[in-house]
Order: sequence, then structure tokens, then C-alpha cells
Amino acid sequence: MEEDSDHQPTQSGALIGSNDDLLTEILLRLPVTSILRFKSVSKHWRLHLRHTHFTHRYDKISKSPGFFTNDTIYVPYDVENPTTPRFRSLYFYPDPRGIRIVQSCNGLLLCCTYRGSIDTRKYYVFNPTTKQFAIVPCLPGGYGVRKTIRFMGLAFHRTDCVHYKLVCIRELASDDDVELFQIQIYSSDTREWRICPVTFRTDCPDFEMGVYWNGAIHWPPSYRNHLYFKIDAEQLQTLPSPVEMTIFQTLAMYFGESRGHLHLTVLVDSDETGLHLNVYEMLGDLSGWFVKYQLQLHEIWGAFPEMTRSPFDFDVVDVVRGVKEEDTFIVLRTHGTLTRYNVHGKSFKQMCDFTDQASRKYAIAHRYTESLSPF
Repeated sequence: MEEDSDHQPTQSGALIGSNDDLLTEILLRLPVTSILRFKSVSKHWRLHLRHTHFTHRYDKISKSPGFFTNDTIYVPYDVENPTTPRFRSLYFYPDPRGIRIVQSCNGLLLCCTYRGSIDTRKYYVFNPTTKQFAIVPCLPGGYGVRKTIRFMGLAFHRTDCVHYKLVCIRELASDDDVELFQIQIYSSDTREWRICPVTFRTDCPDFEMGVYWNGAIHWPPSYRNHLYFKIDAEQLQTLPSPVEMTIFQTLAMYFGESRGHLHLTVLVDSDETGLHLNVYEMLGDLSGWFVKYQLQLHEIWGAFPEMTRSPFDFDVVDVVRGVKEEDTFIVLRTHGTLTRYNVHGKSFKQMCDFTDQASRKYAIAHRYTESLSPF
């Protein structure tokens, strides 16, 4: 009897290990640290866990447990049950000039050299979950071309952009304060840069905070700039602005994506309601914005009486949509303190305090999303 009972779990384990469908259903429920560890169980498991059939399904249910600020400081969203990412620094490549984060995009980080002029800058794509990285080839044309780079953005998604791409905007010429720009695209599939048949002129060349969403790189709409670039179609188009957005009434504070929704956070000065934050959401057909959430500033001042009554005394760092609508929250920076604000419960919870650190001046969040997607 003892021999049979010992033999039964062995047979069960062998059955599970050889049944890929059953194995997948079990592994999909495990944390990413376990998945990475199980790659060493056998060659069969390693190949199974690296196959896109599994990685795509796993990435669909993967979480964003926190973000990086000041490049290497990790801040978990859940202060009561904090998580720790697998990587602790950006020294994945021995670049003597140091490395900083430029952008986060669905599990990948676009990084570049920290010091030095733009014409000598190197770019890297890094997966902080698997610790894989790739060096992006320099833009062809030598230093004369590379010093004209005005924007470098990452595009990656498990379904509509499985081979990551980089979108580069470079300045060609300037005439009477109206500048001419060119767009180039790098694909990890071809590993080559390609010049797009797109040139455009603008007198308001603000390309900061580019965000990948729905197959395009979007820039936050301002009073005079409403651009987005459809990557596959290679078309530059204009995005509508919120109705309230005029140069006298609003100040854009945040622009980003969460759970497939594009958000724009604007500080609105209204004679009727006073200062408040509007969190706009873009309609799926790109036809316009609507107010998704609203935060009255007197609620913030009541929670933080040490703040001055100034709209410049805080920043919106991140807007995070929950699995359930009632779990949505906004990350705010006030006096070097990062605070989580629940938009439905209207409750505040301190996340961390940078008051005594150099990072207290930073309000940029590079979201950490667990991803098994191979390069």
C-alpha cells in the first residue's frame, strides 16, 4: 500500500507536467517570481514558459504593483502589502555615463545615458521583470543627425505591437519660428531605422510626455498643440482638446494611460467652483474628452493643512484605474510626500516621504508592469 501511495503523486505530477493546457492554467495563477524560477525545472517547462501562447496570456492578467521615481526609487501602490521588483538598479549595462529612465510602456522601460550631450546619447530597452535588455542602434547619419533629436518614444503592447518600436522626431530646419520635423521609426523585428514619408511644421514643438495608446504615440494636448502619430499608418493627426482648455483657464498636470484608458489631468480655475482638478478620459474613437473624475482642491488643503493655497504646491504623479471602478486612485505629490487618493472614497493614504531626499523635487512616475514578453 505504501508503494502505491508513493507512486500515485508521482504519476499525478508527471500527468500535470506533460499536459500543457493543465500546466498553463496552474501557472497563470502564480506570481511572476515563481514563473521565472520554474523556467529551470526542465527544458520542456522553459520552452513552454517562453512561448508567446503563455506569455501573452500571462501578461493580460499581470499587475502594475508600483512605479519608479527618480529613476531607481521604487514606490509600491499598496503601502500595506508592498511588493519589491526583481531589479534594484539600472546598471544592467556598464555605461560609464550612467543610465536613466525615459519612458515606461506596458512592461518595458526606455532608458538612455544619464550624462553627456544628446548627440552621444545611447538608448536601451529594458524589461525589469526578466532583466533582459537590448541596445538600440544609433540613428544613422552620425553626430550631425543625432544632435537634432527632439523626441524618442517607445511603443509596445502584447496585442497590437508585439515587436517594440521606437518613434524618433528630429528637427530638420527652422524658419520664422516655425520648425520643420521628420519622423523615423525603429522596429525590434527588423532592427533597422526607417525614415517615414512624414514631415511637418509647428510653431509649438512640445514633445514631452509622449504616451503610447491604441497604436499611436500621443502628446498631451495644449492650447496650441494637439498631435498624435499613428505608427502603422505613418500618419500625423490632431487630437481634440477639452472644451474648457484655454490658455487662461487651465494647466495640464498629467498625461498617461491606465488599463486601456487615456487620461489628461487639468487644473481648472472656475469662478463658480474655484480651483479643481478635472481628470479627462479620451473616447475610444478619439472624438473628444469627457470628465471622468473631479477633485476639489479644498479637499487636498483640508488633508494637508501645511500646504500653501497655491495650485503649484502639488503635482499629479499618476492616475491608476482599478480592476473595479471603486479601486481607482490618483497619486499626488505634496511637499515631497507621495500620497494615494481614492477618487470614489475620497480618502488619502501616504505612500512615502521624500522630504529629506534629493528626489523630493521629482514628480515623474515610470510605472512598473510585470511582463514576461521576450524581446
